[in-house]
Amino acid sequence: MKKFNRYINTNVLFNVASLNSFTVGLRIIAGLFTSKFIAIFIGAEGLALIGNISSFLKAIQSFSALGFYNGLVKYIAEFKEKKEELSKVLSTAFYIGFLSTMVAALCCYYFASYINSFLFGGADYTYVIEILAFVLPLYSLNAFCFAIMNGYSKYKFLLVINIIGQIGGLLITLLLIWQDRIDGALVAIAITPGLIFLITLVGILFRTSLVPFVKITSVSSTMLNKLSPYSVMALSSAVALPIVMILIRNYIIGEIGLQEAGYWEAMNRISDYYLMFVNSLIALYLVPKLAKINTKKDFRTEALSFYKTLLPYFAGLLIVMYLTRKFVVTLIFSEEFLPTGDLFMWQILGDFIRVLAMVIAYQFLAKKMFSHFIILEVFLFVTLYFSSIYLIDVFGLEGAVMGHFFTHLLHFGIVILIFSSSLFGIIPEDTV
Repeated sequence: MKKFNRYINTNVLFNVASLNSFTVGLRIIAGLFTSKFIAIFIGAEGLALIGNISSFLKAIQSFSALGFYNGLVKYIAEFKEKKEELSKVLSTAFYIGFLSTMVAALCCYYFASYINSFLFGGADYTYVIEILAFVLPLYSLNAFCFAIMNGYSKYKFLLVINIIGQIGGLLITLLLIWQDRIDGALVAIAITPGLIFLITLVGILFRTSLVPFVKITSVSSTMLNKLSPYSVMALSSAVALPIVMILIRNYIIGEIGLQEAGYWEAMNRISDYYLMFVNSLIALYLVPKLAKINTKKDFRTEALSFYKTLLPYFAGLLIVMYLTRKFVVTLIFSEEFLPTGDLFMWQILGDFIRVLAMVIAYQFLAKKMFSHFIILEVFLFVTLYFSSIYLIDVFGLEGAVMGHFFTHLLHFGIVILIFSSSLFGIIPEDTV
């Protein structure tokens, strides 16, 4: 335990520990409360529909912001003392993002009926898509503001905004679910990003304004080229995965039933809760470390060290989750969702392998191996879809989580092959 504590006690984690812990903790708490309300007032069938609108929201939000967030944070931090370069970063991200957001918003509004058919089948929630179209620009502005604050290392400010936003969003969501059941839940999902932006805007009004730096004459093709790799990498995951999840969920609804799709969505939610901490820890500690590594030997050392320190605790958590799965399902949802317990084994095994691969695959990001990352992500999502569909046909609902396991096992094997020389080969002292 002492070794683990020393391992995470680094400057990188120290600077963002409070922000990360509170944000992740609040997201999990808010998610647990929301899940319980959904279970009580809506049920498994409603959860399936909520899963579709949530996935669509993730995809359209990512597209509207063009995945600029990580690149924007990087270049703001790099150029914050250079006014001319800073202006190019802010202006390029703002105006290009504005165009993409308007395109996404207009498509949502004018094609709302088609999107409704894709997401909800025969049910008519077109008005929810239209509401989302109006709220979408607020989400993009919020992401833009968050990137600025993150680039300037305003962690306390971000922490406060996250706390207020999560609490406010939770209260509104619970109130709407209580009043309007499924309609209230869908509307809450659509309007919550707008609420968070209003809170962010109030906070920014009390801080130094960067508005003078945002000028259309400062839009730079060079800066756009610098941001593009981050954009493509982010979009390949943030847009493709939610769409694949919708397609799988719709297939379950069509072939097995709406209620069973709700059980699968419940399993995905539980998985998301415990993966939040692992994902954030990897992103906050491992990625900055990998970015500074120049030798294969150091890469092997960091990867294996992370495995030795984190994985035993993660494995222990997963074992406890599996052994207490009925209690966990009842606690988070209700007895109606007890069939979800049958999905735990394959989901947990897939998540464990997913983390194994993630530790190594982050080297793609750290070393800017953009083409490798994108090709592998596309392969991952295509495999996830077709393996899930095939296994659902053979094994029923359990086939969806079996597809999850198979996909991440195959993905892990490919990642190991790509970095095999770094992880297992004989490395001379002077090899980089």
